[in-house]
Amino acid sequence: MTVQHSISSHVLQLTDLERIVSEDCQLTLSEESQKKIIRCRTYLDDKIATTTQPLYGINTGFGSLYNKNISREDLERLQDNLVKSHACGTGPEIPQEIVRLMLFLKVQSLSYGNSGVQLETVQRLADLFNHHVFPKVYEMGSLGASGDLVPLAHLSLPLTGLGEVNIENKTFPAKEILDRFNWKPLRFKAKEGLALLNGTQFMSAFGVWCVLHAHRLLKLANRISALSLDAFDGRTEPFDKKVHIIRPQKGQGKVATEIRKLLEGSQLTTQPKKHVQDPYSFRCIPQVHGASMDAIDYVTEVMLAEVNGVTDNPNIFPEEDEIISAGNFHGQPLALALDFLCIAVAELGSISERRTYQLISGSRDLPNYLVANPGINSGLMIPQYTAASLVSQNKQLCTPASVDSIVSSNGQEDHVSMGANAALKAYRVVNNVFSILAIEVITATQALQFRRPLLTSPQLEKFANTFRAVVPFMETDRLLHNDMVNAERFLKTVKLD
Repeated sequence: MTVQHSISSHVLQLTDLERIVSEDCQLTLSEESQKKIIRCRTYLDDKIATTTQPLYGINTGFGSLYNKNISREDLERLQDNLVKSHACGTGPEIPQEIVRLMLFLKVQSLSYGNSGVQLETVQRLADLFNHHVFPKVYEMGSLGASGDLVPLAHLSLPLTGLGEVNIENKTFPAKEILDRFNWKPLRFKAKEGLALLNGTQFMSAFGVWCVLHAHRLLKLANRISALSLDAFDGRTEPFDKKVHIIRPQKGQGKVATEIRKLLEGSQLTTQPKKHVQDPYSFRCIPQVHGASMDAIDYVTEVMLAEVNGVTDNPNIFPEEDEIISAGNFHGQPLALALDFLCIAVAELGSISERRTYQLISGSRDLPNYLVANPGINSGLMIPQYTAASLVSQNKQLCTPASVDSIVSSNGQEDHVSMGANAALKAYRVVNNVFSILAIEVITATQALQFRRPLLTSPQLEKFANTFRAVVPFMETDRLLHNDMVNAERFLKTVKLD
């Protein structure tokens, strides 16, 4: 079913972004947004016609060429040249789901009426979104400073009939698709190219995707860790409410409460225990998952602030009769937050791999590698290797991008955020952790079978049985790659209550 989403001054919430990502939405510009866009463009056209003062990027060059005045007859060519000259991306194409988010976020940012674009330009971006026409955008090129200049140039090329687009998983020259939909190539007016290229939509699109999936990973990590705890014959005292009241870390308390609820009614938790305490990967689930929860909540706040703002330059204020050249395109808030998100999500994977290791180690009356006849069967020995490899890579990816800066534009852009690199790292880490948790859920459900006839909680039994329909119990060695692929797909699609 296609859902309408009206672009307006409504403050975007996480649920709005989730709908944009997961549903087939159609964007429409509200009457209020259309009026703001037209009002700002009219003001700018009048300003250009009546002033002789330099207006950065409007009647001047860009970056270190800000001191070059541009004649009125060359203002449109200036914007056209800007988009063409900045389309210098390299590396792999970014996923189409991220390009889709970029289109949405660029429309949202331009709709506030502080950017000076034509209504036709914003509408064409919405048309691309609505018809699933995704410009080819590449990973590398943005410094995350004057916005995501390079990737946004590639996003904008098709508006003029240049570049390439993907539609129905096939690549076409943009001009061919414009002809198919009877869309005329746009001619940019003064300021428009700059409004399209300035902005943080590459960083924020990756950030939105990563935040949405980080919240899902957190729910999965809590559920799977509770299952692992029971399969390991773990103790529940570390989740006692009293423990977490005396250390009032918000996330820690929430995770402990959730684990207790997940384990309600478990026969395994009530059986007598031979051991006094569990390894940290079980005993400290609230402290580790809780810290990640708090970090993810912080990053969510940063992303929501960003997607509800204007990030191009200069900013135009028609009511105040002001055009201000400032720095809203600088990606530092996102760069820091995305580096933090890398660490927070990577830790969910790190502690997960340790639980997997404990479950296959032959402890607590479980067979080595969780197979009935170890030796001739390797069982779940090697999936743990894969998890360890992913955890190690995540550690490397957690090296912060935001502490780096390289001077560009002949010294004019002398501090950059490297937020685009932070975004790409976060995307990789999030996907890696889905794979790590997939290995843990295979391991935990396999271990659970060796605890029969005792049952875990009704809630976790239901989760395990649903998973078992996708990845059955392993009696003897089989091709585990397929199990891991199916498990990861399960984690990305299973409904979480």
